[in-house]
Amino acid sequence: MSTVADPRPEFVISIPIYDNVDLMDVAAPTEIFAWLDSVWTERKVKICHTAAIDAKVITRDGTILYPHATFAQLPRADLLWTPGGDPDELCRLMYTESGKPYLDYLRQVGEFAGWVTSVCEGALLLAQAGLLNGFSATTHWAFMNCLRAFPEINVIEEGHPRYVIDRNRITGAGISAGLDEALAIVELLAGAPAAISVQQSTQYFPKPPVYGTIPPAGECPVPRNCPD
Repeated sequence: MSTVADPRPEFVISIPIYDNVDLMDVAAPTEIFAWLDSVWTERKVKICHTAAIDAKVITRDGTILYPHATFAQLPRADLLWTPGGDPDELCRLMYTESGKPYLDYLRQVGEFAGWVTSVCEGALLLAQAGLLNGFSATTHWAFMNCLRAFPEINVIEEGHPRYVIDRNRITGAGISAGLDEALAIVELLAGAPAAISVQQSTQYFPKPPVYGTIPPAGECPVPRNCPD
């Protein structure tokens, strides 16, 4: 049985993952962007979870993920989505020699990607890679003072926006904000009707059972010294 090749050019999304990454930081965009493929008539969406080596990655909550490709196998992408994770793991990626391949990959893909994005503490990884210099950005409320340590970034905290769009840089707040951010990206790429279709398909009409308030950020939870 023959199949008809999809004539749409590929739109490649790279989500570089690592041990102790936040599961929802990866799962939320994967879900939303997978639905984008069904409504975007101009491009075929290809989502790739990438990692430095072709091995399994264990998320912060213990879920096992298997990358689709190594960094070497996917040197470029149209959209880079950078997830957050455990503070000790962020320390390793940002400040040790063993984390250098991850930052190098962000710089390599970010140089040519049409969109450079992050959710939660992923903004800190982009910041350490120098990819947010001169841009406005946000992150998880508890990590605001970490992001403020980068003087060339305009940190947006007032009103605690779910995401911040500054030209081709898009950064999201904490964990669940990735749903809002990914849906906003769908609208930017494919238009409002496509985004509404994805919203309906995923039944994303949130009504949380509780309504807490966001407390002020304390000291940066990411240590500066950690074992390599």
